[in-house]
Amino acid sequence: MKKRISTLIALLFLAGGAMAQTIEDGLKNLYYGKFATAKSDFEKAIAAKPNDDRAYYYLGIAELGAENKEGAAAAFQKGLQAVPNSPLLNAGMGRIDLLNGDAAAARQKFDAATAATKGKNGDVARAIADANTEVKGGDKAYALTTMETLVNGNEGRRAYKPVAADYIELGDAYRYMGGENGGKAISAYEKALELEANNAEAVMKQGHVNYNAKLLEQAVADYAKAAQLDPNYAPVFYELYQFYYTPKPRQFSLPKAKEYLQKYLALSDQADKTKNEYYLASIMFLDKDYDGAIAKAQSLIPQANESYKIKLERMIADAYLQKGDSLGAKNAFDQYSQKVGESKLEPIDYKLGSEIYSRIKLSDSTAQAANEGKALTYLEKYATSDTTKDLDRYEGVAKAFQQARIFGKAGDWYKRYADLKVEQKEKPAAVDLYNVGINYYLGSEGGKDTTMLVKADSAFAQLASSYPDLTTGYYWQGMTAAARDVEAKTGVAVPYFEKYLAMAESDPVKNKAGLIKAYTYMMVYYYNKEDKANLQKFMDKLTPLDPTSEPVKQIKDIQAQNQNNSRSTSGRTTTPARSNN
Repeated sequence: MKKRISTLIALLFLAGGAMAQTIEDGLKNLYYGKFATAKSDFEKAIAAKPNDDRAYYYLGIAELGAENKEGAAAAFQKGLQAVPNSPLLNAGMGRIDLLNGDAAAARQKFDAATAATKGKNGDVARAIADANTEVKGGDKAYALTTMETLVNGNEGRRAYKPVAADYIELGDAYRYMGGENGGKAISAYEKALELEANNAEAVMKQGHVNYNAKLLEQAVADYAKAAQLDPNYAPVFYELYQFYYTPKPRQFSLPKAKEYLQKYLALSDQADKTKNEYYLASIMFLDKDYDGAIAKAQSLIPQANESYKIKLERMIADAYLQKGDSLGAKNAFDQYSQKVGESKLEPIDYKLGSEIYSRIKLSDSTAQAANEGKALTYLEKYATSDTTKDLDRYEGVAKAFQQARIFGKAGDWYKRYADLKVEQKEKPAAVDLYNVGINYYLGSEGGKDTTMLVKADSAFAQLASSYPDLTTGYYWQGMTAAARDVEAKTGVAVPYFEKYLAMAESDPVKNKAGLIKAYTYMMVYYYNKEDKANLQKFMDKLTPLDPTSEPVKQIKDIQAQNQNNSRSTSGRTTTPARSNN
């Protein structure tokens, strides 16, 4: 639900003159997401005044909006040749460092730019903060500090007067910090609206906050309000397209995704032919004209830049998948991933790769197992490749490993799912803790893997503690303990089964299966203890529920043999069948 480049451009009233008017036009086009036209505006501004660092900086931002990192770097570098030591252009180069994965170099440039402007230049502060919020690897806390310093440092005659774009950037910093900062983000966007009542970007980003809080209806209402405030604000229609194209409950709708994509395309920059053609191919895809989408994408690749080549090649692989040609999808995806490089694949790529490999069915069992393993590997990478932690992703990975009967991994992912709920101030449900424990229990292979049993016991103990009114936690603590005492000699499961029986015996029909397991263990334990009274007690409880119980039969056979054998002693030489499943 976010775009990689945030406009966040103040539509400032600049000094008169042809150059100023061109920069103002460029800023306006940036705001509306018209990056190709904005680029032309800033190039004209540079031609009119070659030493204006703002024109070079925003030219670079327009290039980034068009997903041309190399073009952006060239704009910033050319600007530094014309305006050496420009704090704004140094901040722009810091953004390029972040995009290249060099956070340390980026921080040096950001710190130098802040020091040079004493944190009181709006363009510079927004440039630093926006880079650190929008680019992977950025320092979100640093972005927040930068914007708080800008908007709050207003003492003295030379105080900086914040504009709407400053409060939007401040709101973004709070939003990206997450957690309890959502309310502060909303307040910052409200401050922006006090300065510019019709600022659609501020309203749209209030929708982002509500979306992150899983308030989907409110998020859509905010997006609709932003569109109503400014029907020409293309970015909000893109957000609505992304909202309905996301395959999640209460969101996914291909008809609505297509509707909003068409609205976005109608408002988009007509000068950006590659982007427009790409979205025309996307509409074919949404219409399930997969052959048409493939042909369109293939025709666009030769003239597309590297960023759009990636998008188009990804679309081709997905189109093959959706039309049911899993081998064609695999071939296209493999070629694509080899070009990009495994290390540079994005979360959406890992998700697509997982779907492709999971759908391939081969008669060769070894090759099929390899494909299934690759599908699971891609799925794990999908869940962990993004810094944004997502419950749906974690649960999806857990279910996939459970279905593949890789129970240890399933337990790990269900635990991460439960832990993330705690991190997000949400209490894990009983079923969440049960899923952790049961997968570790199954992963122990009947008690062979003691490490798995320890993990299972921990999960079931948490279940019993968190939900003491449920029998589930106590029962499975008993079963886990019994797996370490399969001959019921030590009695480690007795305390747990006693708690379970105290609750479960009131409804023997509902709890029949569990009662049989618990009674069997208790019976065999007291047999081994030579406690005849308790032995008979649990034998009498078990027999009505399981008349054909093999352990009961064995114990009775031994008792009969002892009674009929005059040479028998008080000790016994035979142990009845194992008690645990």
